[in-house]
Amino acid sequence: MADAALATSPQAQWLHWQQVAGQAGQASRGQVFFTQKHGGEWSCASCHGQPPTQPSRHASTGKTIAPLAPAFHAERFTDSAKVDKWFKRNCKDVLSRECTALEKADVMAYLIGLK
Repeated sequence: MADAALATSPQAQWLHWQQVAGQAGQASRGQVFFTQKHGGEWSCASCHGQPPTQPSRHASTGKTIAPLAPAFHAERFTDSAKVDKWFKRNCKDVLSRECTALEKADVMAYLIGLK
């Protein structure tokens, strides 16, 4: 279990990023964002699969990655420090920059909607 000071939930993360963005995250935008390459070699789906409901493999290292959708992996998005770390790292890999708050809210809306 995550440290109580860092504990969160997928819904809390979604609400947080919507508040920071000043608008609601949309699953449809999140799905498009997740599958696009954004001018680079990879999309989010390159490593997390499409849909991200099954184990997958990192596109470069081949390392196994647990399902990203919270309904398929209960520990996803339950530790704020890990959420921040992985959003920062993965956005830089895919976009060559950090994701905006709205991009994070959209991706969270998409991932939470997967059942």
